[in-house]
Amino acid sequence: MEELLFSFAPITLDEMSGVKLMNRTDTKFVTSMPMLIRLLEMAQGDYYAQEIDGERNMLYDTTYFDTRDYDMYKEHQHGHANRQKIRFRTYVSSHLQFMEVKTKNNHGRTKKKRIEVEDMNLDDQQKREFLAKTLRFDADTLIPHMHNYFRRITLVNKAKTERLTIDTALQFNNVQTHTNKDMGPLVIIELKRDGMVSSPVLEMLRTLHIHPHGFSKYCMGAAMTNSHLPINRFKQKLRDVELILNKE
Repeated sequence: MEELLFSFAPITLDEMSGVKLMNRTDTKFVTSMPMLIRLLEMAQGDYYAQEIDGERNMLYDTTYFDTRDYDMYKEHQHGHANRQKIRFRTYVSSHLQFMEVKTKNNHGRTKKKRIEVEDMNLDDQQKREFLAKTLRFDADTLIPHMHNYFRRITLVNKAKTERLTIDTALQFNNVQTHTNKDMGPLVIIELKRDGMVSSPVLEMLRTLHIHPHGFSKYCMGAAMTNSHLPINRFKQKLRDVELILNKE
């Protein structure tokens, strides 16, 4: 796959500055590594590949926080349209760490607000002021729940109106239950764009019979590594994931 990735024209972080899409629509797809190879072969002429220090498949390290009672998880599990997540994400290649709050509204749009940080200590005044402005939950109720890491490819269409992130080698570690889950050949694709602008990759995905499929890394990871959590809303998604894992 590395050779295929380097057949794409590169784009730098500076050149991507206009494609931040902090207020956006997200569409996710779930597939396997063989299908990803086919998709990359089809996409070469329409997309740039992000490159940092000669690398195009970046390592990401993320820790999700939630209340002690998993209130954010339960909001998603119960199908609440207005919901939030808080995470600390380390972009290993660029040596940057951010605390991020994602808010999804009932119109399907996702807003992400973040600040650069050096650690995950929630007693820090800067973090508490940020959370007071962006998060509906009390900072004193938050604890780390789910750790994951994965490799991410980021493609940008030639018009620079969308980003396509492709996550592979996903692994979960539940901080509370100490349970690990290796997702093997699973691939999570996410199309991020402003509104419903035209997207070259959608026709490619349809051709490959890769259809929209929600996948929250926090919620799915928690559901797979904590048997005490309710999973009713996620049962079909969990079955779909298992089919992909068992097919390889």
